[in-house]
Amino acid sequence: MRDLTVPRRSLLLGAAGAAGLAVAGGPAGPAAAGGARPPLWKVARDRGIAYGSSIATWQFDDDYPALFAREAKLLFTEDDLLWYRVKPAPDAPLDFSYADQIIAFAEAHRMRVFGAHLVWDEGFGEGWPEDYLWSIDEAEARELLFGTLTATVRRYRGRVDAWSVANEVTSPEGVRGFRTDVPWWETIGPSYVAEAFHLAHRADPRALLVINEFGFETVNEWGDEPEPRRRATLQVIDQLLAEGAPVHALGVQAHLLADRFAERFDGRAYTRWLDRVADRGLQILITELDVLDDGLPAEVGPRDAAVADVYRRYLDVALSHRAVKAVMTFGLTDRYTWLQEDQPREDGAARRPLPFDEDLRPKPAYRALSRSLAAAPRRRPLWTLPAPR
Repeated sequence: MRDLTVPRRSLLLGAAGAAGLAVAGGPAGPAAAGGARPPLWKVARDRGIAYGSSIATWQFDDDYPALFAREAKLLFTEDDLLWYRVKPAPDAPLDFSYADQIIAFAEAHRMRVFGAHLVWDEGFGEGWPEDYLWSIDEAEARELLFGTLTATVRRYRGRVDAWSVANEVTSPEGVRGFRTDVPWWETIGPSYVAEAFHLAHRADPRALLVINEFGFETVNEWGDEPEPRRRATLQVIDQLLAEGAPVHALGVQAHLLADRFAERFDGRAYTRWLDRVADRGLQILITELDVLDDGLPAEVGPRDAAVADVYRRYLDVALSHRAVKAVMTFGLTDRYTWLQEDQPREDGAARRPLPFDEDLRPKPAYRALSRSLAAAPRRRPLWTLPAPR
């Protein structure tokens, strides 16, 4: 059984979203203006790549939204479409007030939207009893999961360009590649993933539908090797496609582990795996890119340089494949990285996994990201950027 809560920091800062909206559409301040450098989305667009990042309304402070609006034209809805926002308790009515705000922010800045996540076993929040989802019967589970999914996609039909329909549903230890330690598997059965894709497609036939997964790059911080995860994910994709499920793309989370990355990352094997995904007719999106800086010194200068080197090594390989159509970092600034709360460093040093520091100054990771995007081979884009009004 897995934790159904969300990070406490998100809940405590949730009220900040309303205040931040007052400045979200305003002009960029000095930190966001960036001088003469082109924003990341323009660098990426020139190569046929959509660049974006995750953001949530609770992160709408005095200056970050302006930086985000400058650098990104693809918005990943980090929190505001999760269940703790949309349905904060089993008996609560659907609440789209936060989602409406984040979608409005994207539209005001002509961004494409990547909605996350329709089916996941986390993100429920403190209003959900720990055992609730495991205790309901099949009919209740279907109404809860599929009713919420359908209502959400219908509400934003034509306004959300891509949906993370199923997030983290694969496992090398599962059944035919599927995880079984999730309540939807226990209550609805193995068909719940395919059914979710069919229902999302019915609610918005034009949206790009994505299965989103992690753990493909190197051995992770728990010692898991990437190849079994790659095989399991392909097995699940094959099963879904055989059932006629409208799976259009694979989302590659790309939470990278800095520790011995150059030694552990096999670029050739990774490219061959991307080939296998593309051979199945799927687009590929990098959805949650950041770098866990374990194994690096606490000193900022050497650590930032090493994190930038991980970005460069990974993106030079991943972006060499033309099926990779989008790159989203999991946040733009270290000010709001999930890693600081969920996986703090043992030495107490603040995590530095993202392109901008806590004061919104570009770091070596920013320059590595920009250079890798600029050097990528051209490809046919998924979308026109910026989004049409």
